[in-house]
Amino acid sequence: MSTDRNGSTTGFPTVRMRRLRATEAMRSLVRETQVTRNDLVYPMFVVEGKRVRREIGSMPGNYQLSVDELVAEAARAYLAGVPAVILFGIPAQKDPLGSGAYQDNGIIPRAVAALKDAMPQLIVMTDICLCEYTSHGHCGVVSEDRILNDPSLELLAHSAVAHARAGADVVAPSDMMDGRVKAIRSALDGEGYEDVPVLAYSAKFASGFYGPFREAAESTPQFGDRRSYQMDPANRREALREVLLDVQEGADMVMVKPGLPYLDLVREVRDLVDMPVAVYNVSGEFAMVKAAAANGWIDERRVVLEILTGFKRAGASFILTYHAPDAARWLAEDASHKVKVKKTVGRR
Repeated sequence: MSTDRNGSTTGFPTVRMRRLRATEAMRSLVRETQVTRNDLVYPMFVVEGKRVRREIGSMPGNYQLSVDELVAEAARAYLAGVPAVILFGIPAQKDPLGSGAYQDNGIIPRAVAALKDAMPQLIVMTDICLCEYTSHGHCGVVSEDRILNDPSLELLAHSAVAHARAGADVVAPSDMMDGRVKAIRSALDGEGYEDVPVLAYSAKFASGFYGPFREAAESTPQFGDRRSYQMDPANRREALREVLLDVQEGADMVMVKPGLPYLDLVREVRDLVDMPVAVYNVSGEFAMVKAAAANGWIDERRVVLEILTGFKRAGASFILTYHAPDAARWLAEDASHKVKVKKTVGRR
C-alpha cells in the first residue's frame, strides 16, 4: 500500500478503477474525450456534367459528383449534422500547368458558389493543389521530370484567390511546395481576402494510404512519385519544422496527414502550436475499415467511432474523414438515446 501526493492511501483494494466503469451512464459522466458532429469535415469529389453520381470502387459510399449532385449530397450530410466539407475537383481537361485549378469558371469555383448559394452556413473548404488538374499528375510545375518549387507557387496562389473569389470559407494547400503558405497568404491579402483562413497540410507524408484517393481524384503521377516533396514517414523532427514554418508564413490552422500511423505527431503538434490542428483520416484508412466491415470481421460503427475518438484524444481539433455522414448519424443516435426518459404513469 502506498500514498499519493495528498497523503491518501492508494492501490487495491482501496482503489478500484472499475467503479467508474460499471454503467454506461457512469462511463459517460467521466469520459475524458468527446467526439461530436462539429468535429467532422467531409471530403467530396466534384466533376463536370449533370446528374453524375459515380461511385468510387475502392471507397464504398463515396462518389464523383457533378455540381448538382454535390449540392444534394452535401445537403444530406449537412442535415445529418456535418458542418463542413472540403472539395477536390476533377476537370474535364488536364494540361501540364493544371490551368483548371485557377480558372474563375473552373469546376471548384462553380461548386463553391453553388454550395454557398444553397447552404450559406455550410463551411466550404477547398483543396489547393495542382495534381488533379495536371496531365502529369504531380502537384507542381514539371520540367524534364523535375517538380519545380518556385514556379508552382504563383499557380497555387492564383488557385486560392479563385476559390476565395467564389466564396470558399477556407483554402487548404496540400501540395507541400516550400513557401506556398506565404505565397497564398500574400495573394489573398492583396486581393482583399484577408479574412479567408489558410488550413495548411503542414505534415503531409508520402504515404501508401493514398491509393483510393488517387482513383477518386484521377491524380496518379504519370512518372516517378511524390517523395521529393511529400515527407518521409520516418521523419518526426522534420514534420515539426514544417509545421513551425507554415505557422511563420501565416497559416491559421495546420494538419497532419495521414492520421492513424501518425498519432504521435498529432500530439506533438498539438503541444507545439496554439492553433487548431486538423487530422486527415485518409482514403486508405477508410477503405480498410470498409473492407473489414464488409467481410464481417469488425463492427464498423464501433471501429469508426473508436478511430475518431483516437484522433481527438491525440489532440485533433477537427477531423477530415470520409466516414463523416455515417459518423454524424451515429453520434446523433447516441445523443438521442441518452436523453430519452422512460415515461411512468403516476398513481393516485
